[in-house]
Amino acid sequence: MIISPPKKANPYYQDFSTDNAFLYLDRYRNKYPVFNDDIQGTGAVVLSGLINAARLSSEASGLPITAHRILFFGAGSAGVGVAMQLMSFFTLNGLTRDEARERIWLIDSQGLVFDERGPLAEHKKFFSRKDYTGAPITNILDIIDYVQPTALLGLSTISGAFSADVIQSMAALNPRPIIFPLSNPVRLSECSFEDAVQHTDGQVLFASGSPFPAIDYTGTTLYPGQGNNMYIFPGLGLGAILARATSVTDSMVEASSLGLAGSLTAEEHSMGLLYPQVTRIREISAHIAKEVIRAAQKAGVDRSIELRYLNDAELLKLVHSKMWNP
Repeated sequence: MIISPPKKANPYYQDFSTDNAFLYLDRYRNKYPVFNDDIQGTGAVVLSGLINAARLSSEASGLPITAHRILFFGAGSAGVGVAMQLMSFFTLNGLTRDEARERIWLIDSQGLVFDERGPLAEHKKFFSRKDYTGAPITNILDIIDYVQPTALLGLSTISGAFSADVIQSMAALNPRPIIFPLSNPVRLSECSFEDAVQHTDGQVLFASGSPFPAIDYTGTTLYPGQGNNMYIFPGLGLGAILARATSVTDSMVEASSLGLAGSLTAEEHSMGLLYPQVTRIREISAHIAKEVIRAAQKAGVDRSIELRYLNDAELLKLVHSKMWNP
């Protein structure tokens, strides 16, 4: 099973290029159990955080879940991969695939991505806006004013791209703005947790790609979410292996995301967390693996037929027994 290319020590080594990442995934995903962590793993973990953040945001605003509007700052393979995965957020809540696509906007190095701007890289075309025909919009503040997003996601690796003005603009539009600066490492994050808290009066729903410390704000401890792929790929990989899946389907990736989103404890909910505490990663990974196996069974791509006859408790026990203990 191929999960992602190995990271070499060579400082010049990089992941697949954007175009090749999508090309290879499309070429091989129905032939082999292939999974691209940058595209699908990032998308799955962000979808999980968004599910929990959107619920809290909608409770504060009164807007229905399907009214969320997602703006991506960064339109490389990771950004577009996340955007593809986040369509599930809307389709799971009753929208069609076309309606889901209309809830997502992209910003690249030239500004808002739209059809009449000119030639586009192939991977950007799916989310390119057909409903905008004006002059190019290049300033992020102007784009926020046009889109009126409820969620702003950063996958640009541009440090500080979410300035005080940007964060305040999101807060002016939303009582609880969703701001996910997902670029790694910390030095490339679009903003810090402290800045997001300060410029939203503590109302931000925040998740980052790298860890930030908790903050004491007006007597309350606020905890940042960390939308790191480490939550997804161990359980997804283990589930696919145990199911002996012939391919890693979209439904299996989606199952890993829903499994993560649903793994918060009552205590974690009370703390306002978007992701469970990392100290529970083995428990979470086992739960995700179980959900992935069930999704593989529903998709008919499993070859471990005997697992179909186990109830959930028995299957979870089996998953735990197959986990590596260092």
